[in-house]
Amino acid sequence: MSDIFAELAQAVEKQNIAGAVEKTKEALSKNVAPLDIIQKGLAAGMKVVGERFESGELFLPQIMMSAKAMNEAMVLLTPELAKSNNTASAGVAISFVQEGDIHDIGNRLVSTMLGANGFEVKFLGVDVPNEKVVDEVKTAKGDKVLLVGSALMTTSMLGQKDLMVMINEEGMRAKAKCMFGGAPVSKAWIDEIGADGTAENAAEAVNVAKKIMA
Repeated sequence: MSDIFAELAQAVEKQNIAGAVEKTKEALSKNVAPLDIIQKGLAAGMKVVGERFESGELFLPQIMMSAKAMNEAMVLLTPELAKSNNTASAGVAISFVQEGDIHDIGNRLVSTMLGANGFEVKFLGVDVPNEKVVDEVKTAKGDKVLLVGSALMTTSMLGQKDLMVMINEEGMRAKAKCMFGGAPVSKAWIDEIGADGTAENAAEAVNVAKKIMA
């Protein structure tokens, strides 16, 4: 079974859109769990792509093509994930990439997984100002909402701290539960800024989100 995961990862690494779709179909036909297809195959490939981008081996156009390959595969996987989810609504999640950052691959994956696990997800996009996030919290329905923010760079990560300050100043801390992620984000950072949690991957993010919202 490890061969199919390696082939999925390679399709993403090589920006092979058709190949990613074909291998996803093959994996599903072999009754491979959708979550395993994502975590052990597609996401593993994107991790390598991200590392190669950081080291200067790959450039933005290649990153975008790899992301497209993964996204096309996710079109097939999202309905399959939803089939296994029979739970009631887990709450509202406002998902976004921090201002100054356009890296949305990980954030979109987490958003997809949350949606497949009962969350009503509103994706705000990339390069989102904190003011917009605060406005969304104010107008969101329910007693509490989950903020799912990501930052791949240390510069944009600093905006997470500013967001926590704004939420507290607006008196919305009880309503806004905050989960942040991204390569530079650590548990120590979460503790420092007074947020509620972080996760190493999309599967763990679902468990963390449910715990925060319980």
